[in-house]
Amino acid sequence: MPPTTGGISMVKQLTKATRLAALCMLVSGMTAVHAEDERDAAFPELTVSMSKDMPEDPVHWMLLFDEFEWQNQRDDNVLAWDAHAWIGTDQHRALLRAEGERADGSTTENRLELLWVRPVAAYWDLVAGLRMDTEPERTRNYVGIGMQGLAPQWIEVEATVWAGESGQTAATLKLEYELLLTNRLILAPKVETDVYGEDDEENGIGNGLSSLKAGLRLRYEIRREFAPYVGIEWTGKFGDTADMARNHDEAVRDAHVVAGLRFWF
Repeated sequence: MPPTTGGISMVKQLTKATRLAALCMLVSGMTAVHAEDERDAAFPELTVSMSKDMPEDPVHWMLLFDEFEWQNQRDDNVLAWDAHAWIGTDQHRALLRAEGERADGSTTENRLELLWVRPVAAYWDLVAGLRMDTEPERTRNYVGIGMQGLAPQWIEVEATVWAGESGQTAATLKLEYELLLTNRLILAPKVETDVYGEDDEENGIGNGLSSLKAGLRLRYEIRREFAPYVGIEWTGKFGDTADMARNHDEAVRDAHVVAGLRFWF
């Protein structure tokens, strides 16, 4: 008995459905193979020693002049600087800190620190090394240890304790914060202080809290690596250090305008 028209139509529909199912299975299989290849490329099988499969820790370096500025201090116009240079890997770095002042053609303050840096926690580094103060009179040498990193609210911290010659001890603390007014306009408050354990009359340093600086600088980043700025800074001497300054007719408190450049490469 010949098939009816309805039967023929049903057979054709089944044939189309079979072909479509086969095509879907083929595409699905090809996609699964491709996805498996991508997964294998993204997560390669590691050997027994994982360190052999990881890239070597590359060496990086940087030179940053956080401050390079003119100051109209009460006694004289001053050129001041605060610079950092480092080289090394993510795990071990050599860091050079340099800060000082020049007035009337001569260096009145100069501090150099050569430190080894090692990360010890998220956002925090351990630092240890040497410090040399070459001005204003006799050179002083120290060894020290401290921490640097980001405190809560993204406050940058540098805190170091020092032991020097003839039993002299010292501690330095620097706090800085960057407030983004726009993507390029940044307001940066900064506070730094020095504390000493003994009097050093030759260099005008007294026991206890010796000096405090508080500044506010507004910079505009023409490029991230180059930013002119203006600001104000207040400086003060305290305790025995203030008494020694008065005896030499030096200013104990001063507020002055600053203008300079922040740059790095």
